[in-house]
Amino acid sequence: MIRYILILILTAGLAHSVQAGPWLREKGSTFTANSVTGTYYLDTTSQTFIEYGLSAKTTLIADIAMVRPRFGPYAGYATLSMRRALSSPEARSKWAYEFGVGVGWVGAETLPHLRTALSWGRGITLGEKTGWMTAEAAVVWDLTYALHVTKLDATVGLNFTEKTSGMLQVYAANLADTSIATIAPSLVFSPIYTKFRVQLGTETVLGQVANSALKISLWREF
Repeated sequence: MIRYILILILTAGLAHSVQAGPWLREKGSTFTANSVTGTYYLDTTSQTFIEYGLSAKTTLIADIAMVRPRFGPYAGYATLSMRRALSSPEARSKWAYEFGVGVGWVGAETLPHLRTALSWGRGITLGEKTGWMTAEAAVVWDLTYALHVTKLDATVGLNFTEKTSGMLQVYAANLADTSIATIAPSLVFSPIYTKFRVQLGTETVLGQVANSALKISLWREF
């Protein structure tokens, strides 16, 4: 049970929706994000996040992550979800819901789960600059021990130029009597002569500043 709680708390801090929030992918389009984080104490995580536009109102999502703590067994999860629009394409505020199934693991133990989520987002302007805000409330339902993790993720982003953006993300999660909150500022830019966007940032769990992580992520749309 202790190992199970460990995996849920660790994976609850990972960003699920990157920056998409309630916005759906165009039919036939794909977005990928491959991320790696690491701390001074060599706790590392890796995550692959894929979105595919199945239709104008449906996006399929695959979210796979590995957690490698310096103490304890390796852990991870894989979740396949479907995001459906709740608002019209012309609406200023966008709403969407998600339903997913997946499995987590700690060492050799596998733990199936369900994921439900509701997301909101809208574009913003600050002077002559544009940006976005998103919020997502989610619950991960364990099917082995009948526990659940509640999550609330929020993102504010601003486009500094056509090729450079800044983001501030906050992830909060609760399991039973244990809560964590993570602050994650980052810079996203498009290097010349490449089709990728690069995200560079940090992730800091409140109360654990000494164990802050550096993050690098490669994004691509096609």
